[in-house]
Amino acid sequence: MTACALAFEASARAAEIWVITDREHPMEMAPGVRLIELDAPARIKAELSSKLPSDPAQASLIAQQRLKRGGSELQERLATAYQGVIGAWSLGVTKVPAIVVDRRYVLYGETNIARALASVEDYRQRTQR
Repeated sequence: MTACALAFEASARAAEIWVITDREHPMEMAPGVRLIELDAPARIKAELSSKLPSDPAQASLIAQQRLKRGGSELQERLATAYQGVIGAWSLGVTKVPAIVVDRRYVLYGETNIARALASVEDYRQRTQR
């Protein structure tokens, strides 16, 4: 069986694939893969607090305006960012990049989803014998 066929077969058996990374470790994505960037909450916070004045009252007012202006799109970005971090922590993932398959198999350092899926499939085959 070719590597491409094996990767396709493995992806068909994988119910869920997460890529956990940060901006310093970009990854190529594939359809249906969940991207979790562990630094996303910090980036959003930096975006919201950028160039705030030193006066706390003014800074608070501007921050509130930014939150309001961001509306539901900003709320969704924040929720997604924190849910991703919580999901990664709940699995014990602390290093990036990591590819998680079916919330059961974690491959650290791998940046290619097809290779990760092939490795998981190979492991499954070896352990089912």
